[in-house]
Amino acid sequence: MFSKEQVLGEVIEEVVRAEGSPVLIMDKGVIQERYSQFCHEFPGAEVYYAVKANPDEEIVRLLWKLNAGFEIASEGELDLLLRLGIPPQKVVSSNPVKSPAFIKSAYASGIDRFAFDSYTEIEKLSQFAPRSRVYVRLSVSNEGSEWPLDRKFGIEVEGAEELLLQAEKKNLKPWGIAFHVGSQCVSPATWAKAIEKSREVWDWARSRGIELTSLNVGGGFPIEYTKPVPPIAETGRVIRNAIAKAFSGNIQVMLEPGRALVGEAGVLVATVIAKAVREGRKWLYLDVGVFNGLMETMGGIMYPLITRRDGSDDRWVVAGPSCDSVDVISDEVELPELEVGDRVYIISAGAYTTAYASHFDGFPIPEVCFI
Repeated sequence: MFSKEQVLGEVIEEVVRAEGSPVLIMDKGVIQERYSQFCHEFPGAEVYYAVKANPDEEIVRLLWKLNAGFEIASEGELDLLLRLGIPPQKVVSSNPVKSPAFIKSAYASGIDRFAFDSYTEIEKLSQFAPRSRVYVRLSVSNEGSEWPLDRKFGIEVEGAEELLLQAEKKNLKPWGIAFHVGSQCVSPATWAKAIEKSREVWDWARSRGIELTSLNVGGGFPIEYTKPVPPIAETGRVIRNAIAKAFSGNIQVMLEPGRALVGEAGVLVATVIAKAVREGRKWLYLDVGVFNGLMETMGGIMYPLITRRDGSDDRWVVAGPSCDSVDVISDEVELPELEVGDRVYIISAGAYTTAYASHFDGFPIPEVCFI
């Protein structure tokens, strides 16, 4: 995470003077450092960047130079990688709900590794991507996740076993098991439980003559916002130990970090555009809000906010610029007295900000600049 001294330093200020506000400033050095940490904590594993976290071309180019792979879910993300010359052997698709058009395009480009969690997906893959390597996505606990994903995707052990058999019958190559513990998961033990659950399916498959080779432990690795989270080293140790306990022999471990690679590399710079007092509460309005950059606040993500102003803090409701009353970033932010024109620096904003943003109400999506 950026320190207050870095945020208020001259490098950031130069970018703001040149680009104006709102602007998302990304530090390439932080991204490189986070990627190196994952490689260190998971020796021999394959790291695939979840492009959805921040699909900026500059980030993809940087991670490709570092030898990362990429996880994609759509034709738009596929087109981005193809345009940048990313080879198909460095790309996987772990979204178990894919359109036929995407499957066709991905397969035609040489991509042959796909997740699935339903009979319908097997039918599509067998038709549009025959002989592909496929990995079944398990439903696992999302305990400790601030952004659960267990309701929409995944299948239980018994169903997963039957799907693997069906995939083999349909001219696909059962290749592995995948799961996701939910985004911003602060409980390393949740990965350990998911790994043990994966072993059940793995052993069952072997008993039926299906030799799986890959275990995809997904993403969900947390970053620091307003409260401490377990470091990558701690989560990595728990995952490594769980794999060593559950699996004998060599297996190919895959990771799909997104937020953890780019989140702490970003500072979103906003400007105060209005103030008000409503029913005794102080309101502060910024030129960036829920719709044009801070959508995750609607799911509970709380960003640290820094200003250049001194003085005693007061409690503010901080909102965005649009005409929609949903556009409230937080009901309880401690800030000093600010004036129209003052800057507000939003920390750990490198993931799921510009990626989610829209031009709703005509307000601009923040420009992205790299340092």
